[in-house]
Amino acid sequence: MAELADALDLGSGGPKALGGSTPPSRTSSLDRDRTPRDDAARMVSEHTEAGVKVDIETLEACKRRLSVEAPSEVVLQAWEAAYGRVQKQARLPGFRKGHVPRTLVKLHFADDVRREVAQRLIPDVYRQALAQTQLEPLADPDLDDVKLEEGAPLTFTATVEVRPRIALNEYTGLAVRHAPAALTDAQVAEALERMRESQAEFRAVDRAPMAGDLVIIDYTLTPEGLPPAQETGYGFVVGDGAVMPEIDQAVVGMTAASEREVAVRFAADHRREDLRGKAGVARVRLVEVKEKILPALDDEFARSLGDYATMAVLTDAVRRQLEQEREEDNRRALEDAVADALLARHEFPVPEAMVMRQVAHVIEQMRERMRRQGVDPDRVRWDYNKLAAELRPGAEKAVRRLLLLDAVAEAEGLAPGDADVEREIETVAARSERSPAAIRGMMEKSGELEGLRLRLREKRALDFLIQHTAITA
Repeated sequence: MAELADALDLGSGGPKALGGSTPPSRTSSLDRDRTPRDDAARMVSEHTEAGVKVDIETLEACKRRLSVEAPSEVVLQAWEAAYGRVQKQARLPGFRKGHVPRTLVKLHFADDVRREVAQRLIPDVYRQALAQTQLEPLADPDLDDVKLEEGAPLTFTATVEVRPRIALNEYTGLAVRHAPAALTDAQVAEALERMRESQAEFRAVDRAPMAGDLVIIDYTLTPEGLPPAQETGYGFVVGDGAVMPEIDQAVVGMTAASEREVAVRFAADHRREDLRGKAGVARVRLVEVKEKILPALDDEFARSLGDYATMAVLTDAVRRQLEQEREEDNRRALEDAVADALLARHEFPVPEAMVMRQVAHVIEQMRERMRRQGVDPDRVRWDYNKLAAELRPGAEKAVRRLLLLDAVAEAEGLAPGDADVEREIETVAARSERSPAAIRGMMEKSGELEGLRLRLREKRALDFLIQHTAITA
């Protein structure tokens, strides 16, 4: 029976795989073409009279086990329907498709019929059990003890995770320290210098490399006990920490076409587990040295970056942008301080499914950043177990914060209305230069519309808490 349970298609939500792209959500999908609520309503209307029995056992604060039983007549109906579906597709020598007698279908296609019953009946009965118990699982269930035989009651257990019940303590009258950071002239100058660096040109020179020079090398890297790796035309800036320190130091003092061999040691936290802490040898050949040429910070430089007539106009634009970013950073810092103060007053368990979904969300964000930088994340060797362990504390805190703010929003009636959602969609549309209808359609298709509602709900809760918090510098 374990094999039967493993074969069921109950959806792909939950914590069993990393790589999801959505943050912690409230429920999982049992069928991507239908909502669990719609299916539950349908199943109640079809099978309520049959009397599916459900017992609930609390295993942990966020875990429930449902013991489910559907009567034999329901199983018999499902078996008869499955015989009909399989018979329409059945093929046997001497018979046209769909004309195999029922007796031969039972004899030759018993496994197909049983699979049909399992794949349709068990999810339907499970959804009816959810409707009766009014549980909202966070992920697909773990099914055990499945007993499915023609003419006998269907029984199984389903272990699910649910959101914890949070007993709110005092959440107004919090006290936090927060001193908004001011923008300085030095920070504006640093931003302009970064812009200048981004416009730098490199010119070939006939001399030994120095810090800040771009060098082009060919190399052969041989880790101890592993085959060598070679690359030609590899470039890096001396002293910027982009390569192994032994190689970075080796090129200093070399001349074009010269070679040097150095001992290297891979970092203890190298992204490749088989290289961590391993010794090796690198043979480096210097191909070319290029000197960095920085443009002058003048009106010509300003005009090269866009619609800026003078350097003063560019500086003013940079300052306004930095002030906006600083204001956003200050707001996030205040929100974090208030949320931390609230979390300090509340202890409650967090569901594993939500934690792992948050871990997967963060990993997908990391992969997306790599894609935007022109790096294919699928060509990088990821140690997902190590990464998940490192991300777990932050993920747990993020889930606790989400659940607690949601509880505050529920207590204060802060759910956003349709008008609030529409205003946010219009804001997103204006930023992306698309129509609100197009943005709404994309969000509905991707499931982001519910995420938008949750973010607005969280923002309203934070606004409320900040208004009722004593803030000192």
